[in-house]
Amino acid sequence: MESKIQVYKNLQELSIAAADLFAASAEQAINSRGRFLAALSGGGTPKPLHELLAGAPYRDQIDWKRTHIFWGDERCVAKDDSGNNYYQAKQAFMDSVHLPAENIHRVISELEPDSAADEYASQLKAFAEAPLDWPRLDLIILGMGDDGHTASLFPGSPVEINTPTVAVTANYQDRPAMRVSLTPLVINAARRAVFLVSGQSKSETLARILHGEYQPEQLPAQRIRPTDGEVIWLVDEAAAGKL
Repeated sequence: MESKIQVYKNLQELSIAAADLFAASAEQAINSRGRFLAALSGGGTPKPLHELLAGAPYRDQIDWKRTHIFWGDERCVAKDDSGNNYYQAKQAFMDSVHLPAENIHRVISELEPDSAADEYASQLKAFAEAPLDWPRLDLIILGMGDDGHTASLFPGSPVEINTPTVAVTANYQDRPAMRVSLTPLVINAARRAVFLVSGQSKSETLARILHGEYQPEQLPAQRIRPTDGEVIWLVDEAAAGKL
């Protein structure tokens, strides 16, 4: 399956496109299935998207009462730590929209990674669609690091994983561990996976991922190949410089 690549002038224009796609995905899912299951990512790149969701027109356009929020990965830190992906989204938009507390499905990041991964897998199972033990997310927002990682799937990490979540307890390229991540089993079951990629520092890696040799161990973002869905890459001109 080919990826769709859309190039925008800068991160702000990219983020507006992402917000439009978020709202459209919500409408499609709710009209078709009565609920919208979305997974977010953390870090700096999705922050403008989250801030857009907090304001007009998205705040009022999206049916938040039928929207359920998950995360692609999480750091095992206190839930009010500035590095916590849930906390970042809470501050940026979740406190500003009519999203019921019971519709927020965070990783219990106060736990040790193994326990947090198991607990998160249980949350996912509650939304499973047979024959899967996890939900078919309507939308998952993903980032891509300079090293080709996505979620907390890092270069050198196991490619074949048979669980929906994984505890990340080994350091990769000096990145701190103690994380929980969704695995490709869940991500590739999504109806729509959307990568947000910004910045010149990512241009070479992005070109390798999209047009280079398939090297899923070295370039984990290549592992994302939905079985019955689509992949959309929203990238700015700086990141697209080598495409």
